[in-house]
Amino acid sequence: MPDSLTIQLVNQTTSPNVFAYITGLALQHNNARVFLAANGKDLYFPAPPPAGKILQPLTTDVAIPLGTPGTTTTVTIPQIAGGRIWFSADSQLTFLRNPGGPGGGAALVEPSVLNPSDPNAGVDFAFCEFTLNADQLFANISYVDFVSRLPVALTLQTRSGAVQHVSGMPPDGLDKVCASLRVQAAADGRPWDKLIVQPAGHTRPLRALSPTHGNAVGASFDGYFEPLVEAAWTKYREGKHSLFSASKPPHTTLRINTQAAAGIVEGHVPSSSPETMQIGGETFTKPTTGDILGCNSGPFTTGPSPVRNAIIPRLAAAFQRGCIADVAEHPSHPDTFYRGEPTNHYSRIVHACNLDGKGYAFAYDDVQPDGGSDQSGKVNAGDPEVWIVAVGGGGAFVGDRMP
Repeated sequence: MPDSLTIQLVNQTTSPNVFAYITGLALQHNNARVFLAANGKDLYFPAPPPAGKILQPLTTDVAIPLGTPGTTTTVTIPQIAGGRIWFSADSQLTFLRNPGGPGGGAALVEPSVLNPSDPNAGVDFAFCEFTLNADQLFANISYVDFVSRLPVALTLQTRSGAVQHVSGMPPDGLDKVCASLRVQAAADGRPWDKLIVQPAGHTRPLRALSPTHGNAVGASFDGYFEPLVEAAWTKYREGKHSLFSASKPPHTTLRINTQAAAGIVEGHVPSSSPETMQIGGETFTKPTTGDILGCNSGPFTTGPSPVRNAIIPRLAAAFQRGCIADVAEHPSHPDTFYRGEPTNHYSRIVHACNLDGKGYAFAYDDVQPDGGSDQSGKVNAGDPEVWIVAVGGGGAFVGDRMP
């Protein structure tokens, strides 16, 4: 695995004012916060601000200009964990420094789509995520927090010549997402349309937020998934003992393939504890809508048990996709996703609007059955040779090969 990697950044927008920013933790520098400088090769490690100061600007230019539409800009990154490639159009992004960052450096205040006072609140920006370490390059496009007006596409070619491609959305992908959110809001009366962010003076939506962040824009989904939770608890509830027999009536058994050392584990709701579900020896309480959307609270809080930690992503994904009570074996086939009510319609719409159906729409959107079709919009390899990241919706490709 190389100590560094070149990336081809392609401007496929119609704007000559597109900028890239590359951030992460430098694995070869004590995991310190690092930026790639504007020249696309030097490293900038932001120092903590002076004592008593917060929200201080960076001291080096980190905006990498991508040139006119159609231009490819080549940059070189070191090994980085928790990396992001940010893009903005027509305005530059503002990153700020606070004390107390990793490796003795600054803590980074990144652009936020939830804070209306953030200096980037009205900026058209997007990002993809990546990690380059001693084992592999792993990268993905993400909609976990929001859908941007700037589509991102990825292509990775390995030294063996294999090509992986994630198409992203078309140039009008956000408009399609917003139109579908409005249709869904009209259909079920839920505030899907309030997830659309269109600041005053903008003729088009700027972004669409995930329902995980709905409360930030007055889109409450409180109580939304609770009927599905009750349906699941009913489906997998153990029957009570008969008065005339020690045997119990048949009930449906939940089966989860942990795709880990625990293998396939079984689950049911015991009659002795009807408010809990027992899966693989682990006890799960009923999740709330907030637990399901966030995937990291209530029964989905990870801990020391490797069995529980393997169950959580698959169980959370089954609730997100609305299929926990429709089928008993999980991860289930993508044909079972988003068929009933309630379900995460934001996730359904995001996948429908991507050109190849791929992209993280919630935290565990990489959960899939063994041998199933990837949903997550990722590329990864231990022998990366060419990595292309294109912004604007025109696709990304290696040479003349378009998978």
